[in-house]
Parts: sequence; C-alpha cells; structure tokens
Amino acid sequence: METEHHIDLTSAEMANLWTAYQKDTMIICVVKYALATVQDTEIRSVLEFVLQISQSHVQQLTAMFDEEQLPIPDGFNEKEDLNLQAPPLFTNTFYLTYIHNLGKIGIETYGMTLANSARLDQCQFFTNCLTEYIQLFNQATQVLLSKGNYTRPPYIPKTKRVQYVQKQSYLTGWFGKRRPLNSIEISNIYFSMIRNILGKALVTGFGQVARSQEVCNYMIRGRDISAKHIEIFGSVLSEDHLPPASKWDAEATDSTVAPFSDKLMMFHVTSLIGIGIAHYGASFGTSSRRDLGALYPRLMAEIANYAEDGINIMIDNGWLEQPPQAPDRDQLANGKK
Repeated sequence: METEHHIDLTSAEMANLWTAYQKDTMIICVVKYALATVQDTEIRSVLEFVLQISQSHVQQLTAMFDEEQLPIPDGFNEKEDLNLQAPPLFTNTFYLTYIHNLGKIGIETYGMTLANSARLDQCQFFTNCLTEYIQLFNQATQVLLSKGNYTRPPYIPKTKRVQYVQKQSYLTGWFGKRRPLNSIEISNIYFSMIRNILGKALVTGFGQVARSQEVCNYMIRGRDISAKHIEIFGSVLSEDHLPPASKWDAEATDSTVAPFSDKLMMFHVTSLIGIGIAHYGASFGTSSRRDLGALYPRLMAEIANYAEDGINIMIDNGWLEQPPQAPDRDQLANGKK
C-alpha cells in the first residue's frame, strides 16, 4: 500500500541510517586494506563481497540523506583514515574470522534495525541489508569450514529424555557444589570467549600502530581486559572439563605502520565494546546459575567503564561525530530572551 503524503523519518529511523553510514564507511576502509594485503583467493572473494555490499549501502544511504534533506555524516574515508601502503597487520585467517564475526553482528543489528523501522522504504532497505549479511555469514562459514579453521563449541552427550528442574539447587552457584553448565550457558560462555579472542587480536594490532600514545595505552588496556575475560570464561568451562575456545595469539603481525587513523581505530573498538556489552547482557538474561548471574554484570561494568574512557578520548580529540538528537527546549526558550 502506497501513501499519498510524505512520512517523515522517526528518531529510530534517523538513528538507523546514521549508524549504518558510520559503520559501512568504516568497513569499506578496513576491507580495502585487507584486500591490499590478503593473497588467499577464497578469503579475497569473501572480502570482495563485503566491500561490494558496503559500497552499495553507502550509495543508497547517501541518497536517503539527500532526499530527507539531512546532512550526510562525515563517517570515514580513504584520504583521511586509510593507508593502503601499510604492510600487513593481521594474517589471512584473522580477516576470515573477522568477516565471519562481522556477518554475525550484521544479522543481529540489521534484524533489530528492521524491527525498529516503520516506513516501508526503510523496512525494504534493511531487509535487503539483513539478507546480504546472512549470505555473507554463510559464505564466510563455508570458507572457514573448507580451510579447517572453524572452531566449534564443545560437544556434550545427547539427552535421552525430556527433563524438568526439580530443586531450587539448580540455581546454586556461589557456594557448595555447582551443577554442570547447561547447553545455553555453555554456548554463551564459548561465544563470549570467541569474541574476546578476536577483540584481543584486534586491539593488539591497533596498539602496535597507534600514532597517539594515549590511543596506544588504551589499546593495551583493552588487550589486557580481553585476556582476563578469556581466562575467566575458560576457567568456567574447564570446571566442567569442557574445552575452551582456541586462541589466536599470532594473528597480529609485528608491523608498526598504521593502516588506519587513530580516529577509525577508536571508533572501531568502542563500537565493538557496545556490541560486547549487549552480548553479555543477553548471556546474563539466559543463565540460570547464580555465579554466572553475578559474573556477567561485573564484566559488563568493567567494559562499560573502558568504553566511557574511550569515548572521552574521542571527545578530547574531536573524533566523536554526534548523531541526530532532540532539540534542547530549555536552551531554545532561553535563547528568545
């Protein structure tokens, strides 16, 4: 059904477009650099697909901003934020795993973005984005499997019958004997480890090439936080004799030449922290053991504090682009006097 009058974008739809533009322009810079350094043909095909869809998104988003008479965000660009002459900072396997994780994030975020959209053109655009990221995830998964690089969560024996919880002790976790982890809790812990391992590799590389000492120190702090969280999650799995996720300590090379601006690297890391907090929150909401119910909020508080310090660095350096916001009514009222 078509409407005969123009429907303005809601605040949620403005947020969707603004955020998509920021992230797609960043992804274009990251993937162009990866393509300049990756030699493996299968991995290159995945990277080329990411670049194609991100460039298409930016073109469509730019047209939408123009049509709505909204300022086009600055985002990121090759001239200011990318150095294609920099030697490889990460290995081929890192980029494949990075893109696989990007596919997961895209499915999650575009699904939420679609659910928050009302205008039909917005719904169609983000439906297409979601479909593309499902294709990306499947393509990256296939290549990971073909190369033997896909790390699977632990296996547990198949249950023989349906069971119901009989005692309150099912929730116990602080004192006494803990019950074994259930499959939901194992999944949450395992994929939290995977995200932290990937994040650790990313900030390790960024810390080596950051131009600002402040940014360098921030990345080193992030590396240490990720290492700590990996250790915590690994110990929880080990308690039930479950294997932890494999680590990729060598995924950052020894290069010290920056392929990206400090602004782009800070935006990249703070964006991933926000996604990490959301994942911890979802894990917290689906974990029944009390010790896990206490663990996730503690880890969330730690990375939320880390994120705030990162945002302050971006503000101090003039790197934090402001999304559309509601007018300050008090300021408007006082301005008339």
